Amino acid sequence: MPQIIIKGEQKGTSLNLNEVAQYKDLLFTLTLRDFKVRYAQTILGLAWGVLQPLTTLIILIFVFQKAINVNTGNIPYPLFALAGMCGWNYFANVMSAAGNSIIGAQGMIQKIYFPRLIMPISKALLGLIDLTIILVMFFVLMIFYKYPITVNIIFFPLFLLMSIIAALAAGIWLSALTIRFRDFQFVVPFMVQFGFYATPIAYPISDQNKYKELFYLNPMTGIVQGFRWSLLGTEPPSSVSYISFIFIILLFISGLYFFKKTERIMADII
Repeated sequence: MPQIIIKGEQKGTSLNLNEVAQYKDLLFTLTLRDFKVRYAQTILGLAWGVLQPLTTLIILIFVFQKAINVNTGNIPYPLFALAGMCGWNYFANVMSAAGNSIIGAQGMIQKIYFPRLIMPISKALLGLIDLTIILVMFFVLMIFYKYPITVNIIFFPLFLLMSIIAALAAGIWLSALTIRFRDFQFVVPFMVQFGFYATPIAYPISDQNKYKELFYLNPMTGIVQGFRWSLLGTEPPSSVSYISFIFIILLFISGLYFFKKTERIMADII
């Protein structure tokens, strides 16, 4: 029987990510548990995963297409908006869930040992289920509007990966910070609401917009534009967005180190 040795005092901070792989069964169990809990004792069940983005899409259609008359060129507005929602909804849902994942599991953390990083990662895996539902809705709309799939779709996994990294970067940072500063539990919903309107989800960034480059200070702008470019063949992300991609990766790596440093005292201060 293999022995597991837990070392108390270690100099420096080691990520030791292989430990997460050793607890992969727990990771999948937590993901499945969260999925079952979300839809347990609900009348509509998994249909809520369709109704929530569908309701948001209908509101965007009435506000931005009907009332404001946003111009999306030859792309039907529902396709334009839903392509943007694919990237943003995944990021927002994972950031919110992962940010509160450690606080929500405080009873478990105080009783047994396991890599705490599993908690935010399980939220990222759960978010892929919701993302899959939105993507199915998107491709159904593509068939309805007879919109062709472009060759750019081969780059979709790249932007999906960036969305996952961005969501985990934000979620890991917030989950560690929320332990020390409980105020972040109230800050996150505001961040999600503000980010939704600050990201070009329901509207395009026109070439005539003199503030165009300022949008790319938001890292999610490049990801949302990348989703649209790979799914609909729209204008590719600005070269500035690739700088924000580097920033996302650095934020992710620094978040891992900060989380591992905080992990040592989580059970004491949670």
